[in-house]
Amino acid sequence: MTLEATLERVSALRQALADPATMLGSSAALSGGAQAPSTSAGGESSFAAKLEQASAGYEAPSEASSVPGLTDAADMSGASPLSTPPSLGDPASLSSAAGVDSAYSLPGLDGVAGSSALSPADAAYQSSPGARIVAIAESQLGQTEQPPGSNESPAIAQYRSATAGAAPGAPWCAYFASWVARQAGEPIGEMGQGAGAVADVWSWAQSTGRAIANGPGVVPKPGDLIVFGDEHVGIVRDVLPSGQIQTIEGNYENKVAANVRSPTEATGYVEMS
Repeated sequence: MTLEATLERVSALRQALADPATMLGSSAALSGGAQAPSTSAGGESSFAAKLEQASAGYEAPSEASSVPGLTDAADMSGASPLSTPPSLGDPASLSSAAGVDSAYSLPGLDGVAGSSALSPADAAYQSSPGARIVAIAESQLGQTEQPPGSNESPAIAQYRSATAGAAPGAPWCAYFASWVARQAGEPIGEMGQGAGAVADVWSWAQSTGRAIANGPGVVPKPGDLIVFGDEHVGIVRDVLPSGQIQTIEGNYENKVAANVRSPTEATGYVEMS
């Protein structure tokens, strides 16, 4: 093709781009070019595609940018990407995704009852003779004679075992005190043989410097023995703010019973710690 023919074709293409109707109306203006395409069966012309091929890089303006509601691609550059779902294998991610406070943790053993260590003061109290005596006496509350008034039962037979020469069927308040003291590691008697009579308990207390005659200002300690003349003996459980004395007594109303005594009832106390 000659230079003149080439220039003429370029000029024709420019005219066609400026006014496609000119091209449709005169095929002679496109010397050596393609025939104008016919309309497709769907009523849409493929002429735009032919023009795109002929224009060698000519771009028609984008229609998407003029449609309301669509965002220009350039404006999307600042948009945040979608968050990546947390990994199921990462506990921290799971907690964050579920809205769980990251400070939450499973409760440890400190939250379990009895797991916390005793303070030095508590430990010293639990290891004291008086505390052991009270704890052992409390464990026997409710033991009763079988039948009532008989001074007998399997438990009472055990209490007698802590006293040498104990007699079956005899009053057993001193047997009970002797058994509790022995179980706590503080046996009654010069040889730890126990005592079957209240008078024997008081005699031993006097000989060892443990006897305290009751009087104004005398306050016993938990675990001490409380003596009522030669008739009865029990164990001091605690002293109330009012001054009354909580006790645990064997052979009180035919059983091991908790009681509350007036501070003037006792004739004396026996220190056990």
